[in-house]
Amino acid sequence: MARTVWDSTVGKKAVMAVSGLIMLLYLVVHMIGNLKIFFGAAEFNHYAHWLRTVGEPFMHYEWTLWLVRIVLVVAVVAHAVSAYQLSRRDIKARPGRYVHKKPRASYATRTMRWGGIILGLFIVWHILDLTTGTVHSGGFQAGRPYQNVVDTFSTWYGNVIYIVAMLAVGLHVRHGFWSAAQTLGVGSRRRDRALKTAADVLALSLTAGFIAVPVGVMTGVVS
Repeated sequence: MARTVWDSTVGKKAVMAVSGLIMLLYLVVHMIGNLKIFFGAAEFNHYAHWLRTVGEPFMHYEWTLWLVRIVLVVAVVAHAVSAYQLSRRDIKARPGRYVHKKPRASYATRTMRWGGIILGLFIVWHILDLTTGTVHSGGFQAGRPYQNVVDTFSTWYGNVIYIVAMLAVGLHVRHGFWSAAQTLGVGSRRRDRALKTAADVLALSLTAGFIAVPVGVMTGVVS
């Protein structure tokens, strides 16, 4: 039954919707945690340490964090694979280009594919920069995330990469939240306006919340 559901277009859209909502929940929590940087190095570093001790003593050190990481990896892979396969099906179903483009297609809708690619590349860079320190500028300091964040956003390219990616997040969330609601049967004529408003508020809040960190470093509020 699972294979039958996965092979169907509806099943793949459902996988995209559920995995997208999982990632959206993570983004909201992650943004709130990031904003702790405005309360100083001690507060932010303590928060980063707390993430590794969640669930103790029942859970071992970093076990909860690794569970979250595994769930996120599964969600990202499921989302990307289903999106790619749906895209291929769409191309096969209409190998020729439309004579007329859809006039009402939003910018977010037209750029979902490129936005997904940008975000995929950003995730790789973000992990190598602030988690493993492989491409980090200024000398990566394990256990000192506050200083690592300041180092990253003290470079012009770190700011450009991050801000462009967060703008892509906003567009992706705005369209993705709406699409997920329709796929899961939540949408209706009565709820359409509320869902669109919720999508706009979520997208704007996430974009502003994430971009606030590099802006804070650039303006000297975080230093």
